[in-house]
Amino acid sequence: MSETPEDLKYTKEHEWVRDNGDGIVTVGITDHAQDALGDLVFVELPEVGRRVESSEACAVVESVKAASDIYSPLGGEVTETNAALSDAPETINDDPYGEGWIFKLRVSDASELSGLLDAIAYNKLVAEES
Repeated sequence: MSETPEDLKYTKEHEWVRDNGDGIVTVGITDHAQDALGDLVFVELPEVGRRVESSEACAVVESVKAASDIYSPLGGEVTETNAALSDAPETINDDPYGEGWIFKLRVSDASELSGLLDAIAYNKLVAEES
């Protein structure tokens, strides 16, 4: 079973969200997602300053198996990207909830966070997909 930290929120598209408590959230893909994709070989990061809508494709991860869009879990403005992933995309495989984060977002509407899945609901979703 994949790791699912309880302090994060999740999307049905397998992104995770960490609320940093300052109007900024950190976004990455889940352990389940990176495991399903296999060894990552490329990450296309969103542009800092880009405004995104909730559920908008804004990044891409490529593995030896496939390329997958990464969707913004919330609406807002990209404030930072994890530039280290350009040289080491496999960091997402090694540490999806830590050093493998993809981007940070200044959230337009913090109430959108309540619409995301908690760890229990996410684990149920993954089990239903299996």
